[in-house]
Amino acid sequence: MAKASSQELGNKSIGKLLIQQAVPASIGILVMSLNILIDTIFVGNWIGPTAIAAINMVLPVSFFIAALGMSIGVGGSSIISRALGADNEKKALKTFGNQITLTIFITILFVIFGLIYINDLIPAFGGKGDIFEPAKIYYRIVLYGVPVLALCMMGNTVIRAEGKPKFAMYAMMFPSVGNLILDYLFINVFDWGMTGAAWATTGSYIMCFIFILWFFLSKNSELKINVKHFGLDLPIVKEIGSLGFVTLSRQAIVSVTYLLMNNILFDLGGETSVTAYAIVGRMLMFALFPVYGITQGFLPIAGFNYGAYKYDRVKQTIYTAIKYAALLAGIVFIFLMVFPETITSVFTQDAQVLKETPPAMRWVFAATPIIAVQLIGAAYFQAVGKAIPALLLTLTRQGFFFIPLILILPNFYGEMGVWMSFPIADVLATIVTAYFLHREVKLNLKPKTTE
Repeated sequence: MAKASSQELGNKSIGKLLIQQAVPASIGILVMSLNILIDTIFVGNWIGPTAIAAINMVLPVSFFIAALGMSIGVGGSSIISRALGADNEKKALKTFGNQITLTIFITILFVIFGLIYINDLIPAFGGKGDIFEPAKIYYRIVLYGVPVLALCMMGNTVIRAEGKPKFAMYAMMFPSVGNLILDYLFINVFDWGMTGAAWATTGSYIMCFIFILWFFLSKNSELKINVKHFGLDLPIVKEIGSLGFVTLSRQAIVSVTYLLMNNILFDLGGETSVTAYAIVGRMLMFALFPVYGITQGFLPIAGFNYGAYKYDRVKQTIYTAIKYAALLAGIVFIFLMVFPETITSVFTQDAQVLKETPPAMRWVFAATPIIAVQLIGAAYFQAVGKAIPALLLTLTRQGFFFIPLILILPNFYGEMGVWMSFPIADVLATIVTAYFLHREVKLNLKPKTTE
């Protein structure tokens, strides 16, 4: 597919390409994160701190189902990027059609399951005591819109794989702004409480879907699919599944982490500790937006050039992405170490939460300057279609290190042991990722012009 927008990935300077891809991705992530952040501020100030904890209970379930769309999107987009690099239009189109079919079918099944077992899932994720009822209200309404969110997550990664980062940014910005407007109307003006917060979120998913549908139906997209592309192709489904399983496993581990953290912290400190974790979790989504933007921008560049056998450019992309991401992570680290009290006070004026959250935030972000290697390293293997190492490196931080640490350290250090687990897991995961990335570059990224 000899379109300039995708072919530029193999020709432009890496630094310019990375900025071109990462800046819109970062802005999109920033706006989406601000949406979540301000949504939490609105809920905390207009409904109460318990409502923040209630939303935190729902996130693991809704995020996991949405991650099904993201995993299908990332897995398929890796194929699409490499197919575009190899000028294989037929495979790119068939892959996109299969992504849509898989996303719709799988997410609807999970939503049905989630609604049937609503009264079991919420307590399992820590929605106990005063948290249960508001969490149930929010959960049910948001779950209705999650298949739409999954389609948005899938479509957004495909837009980026086409080399259209600005449209991917717009797809994240429009619903985020809309959600804030709906939040104000439904919560503050109409006084709908948790119901208003939930419908504002679901409404934002629909806005995003409308924009993404317009993009693919318009002349802006290179991928013009028809009915024949929706039929499932087993080899493509397997490839999407093997690569997408990496993203799905990461989100599954995140959901398990939420489950364990909410229950452990509820047992150790009650609703206050769960609320503190909810605030810190929002900052994890928000503060690292530029680092995640670099990672998102890195994926299509690495995938395209790997598919075109331009291994020198792949290596240059790896090193440049790590350099940029590390610089940005260092700036984030300084900001969070200096202003955690001020940040916490924006969410709530509850005295106990104000006391507990700042030290927790400092512990959680203590290893932030080194996470660039971890994120880019795992993303590289996914971008080039190496599913097994991508999966293992993705699971390294939370699966192999973090979860065992939060099960062990609180026995010796109480609640502080939970917060200490974050930087220890980051350091260990970065060491492992650096070793395998260095080995991969040395052995398998030798110059090659033909296959």
